[in-house]
Amino acid sequence: MDFAFSEEQEMLRAAARSWLKAQYPADRMVSAADSERGWDPRSWQELDSLGWLDPGLGMLEYAVLAEEAGYALYAGPWWSTAALAAPVLGAMPDQPTTLAWAEPGTPDLRSAGRSSTMTATRAGEAWELTGSKLRVPDLAIADSVLVVAGAEGGSGIWQTQLPEHGVTPLSTMDTTRRLAGLRLDSAAATMVIEPGEASDVLVRVRRRSVALLSCEAVGIAQRALDLCSAHAKERIQFGRPIGSYQGVSHRVADVYTALQLSRSLAYWAAWAVDADAPDVDHAVTVAAVSAGEGAVRACESAIQVMGGIGFTWDHPVHRSYKRAQWIAAFDGTARSRRAEVAAALLD
Repeated sequence: MDFAFSEEQEMLRAAARSWLKAQYPADRMVSAADSERGWDPRSWQELDSLGWLDPGLGMLEYAVLAEEAGYALYAGPWWSTAALAAPVLGAMPDQPTTLAWAEPGTPDLRSAGRSSTMTATRAGEAWELTGSKLRVPDLAIADSVLVVAGAEGGSGIWQTQLPEHGVTPLSTMDTTRRLAGLRLDSAAATMVIEPGEASDVLVRVRRRSVALLSCEAVGIAQRALDLCSAHAKERIQFGRPIGSYQGVSHRVADVYTALQLSRSLAYWAAWAVDADAPDVDHAVTVAAVSAGEGAVRACESAIQVMGGIGFTWDHPVHRSYKRAQWIAAFDGTARSRRAEVAAALLD
């Protein structure tokens, strides 16, 4: 059986890498992340022209794009749209869209559909949403938001435009992917998922979002490896490149070996989601543990190899470090994910 990407998928990877390298060098990434909005809205039209929003793309194509976006640390709502909104809508939206699910007492996506303090009520032929949500990714830069809400019959999902007032940006570690709180008061909405059916949809959202974040984490770890290995070759200490010293070379080698495992597991997770494999939840969880923590360790090793310069504002690796920590903390913790793996193996 051939588990390699197809020629077309590799061409997509090469095109994405070339565009991101040309259009998103470190200085543009930094200026976008440090801007008031946190991204360059013109990039959305660029992504559209490059085919990133093509409704014909599958999960494996998204995995390729997520890895390259992670490597370049693209700042924009593509992941929120492709990973959170698209599986709810059944197609890739043509405008930046995110999903609001978190509330007090909902530790992860799977539990968000069981109950909701956000309520949906009929107003004639339409619907109205009232309530609040926490920690919504990319909310402040989205054009519309999908909201998990409770109604007669159970939890469903509705789509609404962002209110003029009601979006509260949160102070977060990673300015390239910001969070915000959402408050709605009788906001007009369109039903997307019927009441009582949100839980099954959110399971699919979790699988897809975590799998794509694992691929993104692989790109971040690869960037950290490239930066620290290049520095180890160029930095001269005591008349020798520092990479010739075991304390440095072993650290770089450890990052490399861990990255190969993370990459394999991330690709497996993407394939399992695409094929709806019986072990898809196990594949996604294992990939999240390996790739998420691996990206954090890769960035920490890069900072150590660089003698701490990687953590300064003048170097991009500290921003990758923050994104890696954001990914590792998404929808769970290392402890909770390891508990899932243990349950799958032992129960």
